[in-house]
Amino acid sequence: MLAEFYREETPWVLQEPHGRLLVNAPPPRIVFPGSFNPLHQGHTRLAEVVAESRGNAVTFELSIRNVDKPELPADEVRRRLEQFRGRAPVVVTRAATFAEKAVLFPGSVFVVGADTAARIAHPRYYGNDPAKVAVALEAIRAAGCRFLVGGRVDADGRFVEVGQVPVPEGYRDLFTGPGERAFRVDISSTELRAHGASA
Repeated sequence: MLAEFYREETPWVLQEPHGRLLVNAPPPRIVFPGSFNPLHQGHTRLAEVVAESRGNAVTFELSIRNVDKPELPADEVRRRLEQFRGRAPVVVTRAATFAEKAVLFPGSVFVVGADTAARIAHPRYYGNDPAKVAVALEAIRAAGCRFLVGGRVDADGRFVEVGQVPVPEGYRDLFTGPGERAFRVDISSTELRAHGASA
């Protein structure tokens, strides 16, 4: 199935929690994108909070493409997928941006951290062109998608919740999320990689 995906015969493939790969599964309604290198407690706890509040399971999403990095090879994708066995479903896509993800999964809620939410709405990631930010957010809105944002500690040690994420005027309604009392896990994949550990 993964080979078919890499030959671009299907836009995405789903790995079920027990490990079976499917190409014709129904599209997920709650999608948690990330690189998951590694998957850690912050990811899994936020997924639990979202599932409890929404009454629907969360499907993780691993894209082989990233606007800042080379395409992930199949062996690396398999390694990262192994982390989800016995835990949760995960889709593999080639959607590097959220506008692309919205096309694949219209009507979905995307679960993101506050740091990712800030990048989604920051002109720096659109060639410093605020108009391009608006175009991307309009496309996401037109697809019926929105974001559920989990708080994160920033570089200054400040816990940033969804209401503190800078969002262009007119698009605040696309971003909601649990407050600090409902969700806070101070851990990151970057820190875990630096210490050669996982959680």
